[in-house]
Amino acid sequence: MVQVRGLTRTYGTDATAVPALRDVSFDVAPGEMVAVVGRSGSGKTTLLNLLGGLDRPDSGSVRIDGSEVTTLDEDGLSALRRDSVSYVFQTFGLIPALTAAENVGVPLRLRRTPVADREKRVELLLDLVGLRDHAGQRPGELSGGQQQRVAIARALAGSPRLLLADEPTGQLDTETGLAVMSLLRAVVESEGVTAVVATHDAVLMALADRVLAISDGRVGG
Repeated sequence: MVQVRGLTRTYGTDATAVPALRDVSFDVAPGEMVAVVGRSGSGKTTLLNLLGGLDRPDSGSVRIDGSEVTTLDEDGLSALRRDSVSYVFQTFGLIPALTAAENVGVPLRLRRTPVADREKRVELLLDLVGLRDHAGQRPGELSGGQQQRVAIARALAGSPRLLLADEPTGQLDTETGLAVMSLLRAVVESEGVTAVVATHDAVLMALADRVLAISDGRVGG
């Protein structure tokens, strides 16, 4: 599903150059959940940004389901992010004025999904994350854990092939974070999604099929 070869990314130039990734190569199989583990500043976010086409590498290759991401133009990258890749961030990223159901439905509105199909999919996903009874509440009326559950449901709305999660429990306490990660594991399996999850929390490693350790921009594991 994911093939990464020789991925390198440096920020700055000359004396101010900071290597974020150094010749990184790995594969992720379809349906696999991989945890990328490392300290803050180790390169986890840069790696996820390159996988999803939010940033471009200095050199190397990223292939998602056979498509070369690094050579796509802006329209191609937009299509990739609309149809194939979804994100979950630690900041939730929900729209405050919309209800939980409306937030989940945003990707489907962008894809012009018929109303009946959209409502059915939103209801199914809110059920999946245990928030059917909170469909009409806005983010400010939900706990942090509930907001992240809405964000996960929204990320799955368009049936992506790849889910990228960057520190999805970073703003949650340990107990809530573990519950959210357990949910993420369960929905990845039920939806048949491939997932790459960046985290600094070693406790969450056991929930992944495989762990990639990243340090100073180099990946192993």
